[in-house]
Amino acid sequence: MDRLLLIDDDIELCDLIAEYLCNEGFSIDIANNANTGISKALSEDFDLIILDVMLPDLNGYDVLKQIQKEKNTPVIMLTAKGDEVDLVVGLEMGADDYVPKPCRPRELVARIKANIRRSKNKTPPEKNNHSTDITLGEITLDQDNRIFYFNGDEISLTSAEYSILSTLFSNHGETVSKENLSELAMGRKLTPYDRSIDVHISSIRKKLDSINARKLSVKSIRGVGYIVIAKQ
Repeated sequence: MDRLLLIDDDIELCDLIAEYLCNEGFSIDIANNANTGISKALSEDFDLIILDVMLPDLNGYDVLKQIQKEKNTPVIMLTAKGDEVDLVVGLEMGADDYVPKPCRPRELVARIKANIRRSKNKTPPEKNNHSTDITLGEITLDQDNRIFYFNGDEISLTSAEYSILSTLFSNHGETVSKENLSELAMGRKLTPYDRSIDVHISSIRKKLDSINARKLSVKSIRGVGYIVIAKQ
């Protein structure tokens, strides 16, 4: 049974979400303030954390930072409906996904399952003798261990960023539509006004720029999708 941590100060909402998620087969712990949430997140093991952006004692971004210093637990941010700033900031800071409030239970469950599945898929399988590495420019994708390297050094990526970049690597030289990228990398169908793919791509580009990976670029093809290109 997958174990979840919900950090939100809205007690009534927490009870409603918890009841629904329990009926869906999840085990769920609740923290109604940031400090309790941080303490539980760091001292216990969870498969996923659901974190509200607006908390009374500390904002969700600061909570996310503190958790990420010690844990790689996937995090879904609960954002104000239509607040694109919350969406962009949360994903750029390393959140794996977001769900706008008031959240639709089925959508929340679908995103929880997709993120847990993606996170568990990052666990390295047993090593085999057949290398499946893909090298483009200075970047190597070690598919056996699910790690990206830049000139031998590991690149720090969130599970969502890894899934997106590995999907583009596996289809290098071809444009991958946002619809396919959402299904293949994020594990869900693309919905109208969903900008999470764009924000994750932006974060990937910034990380590649920060390490001076100049021989690889992730280009957007207007109205179509994204393509990864190795430069000569």
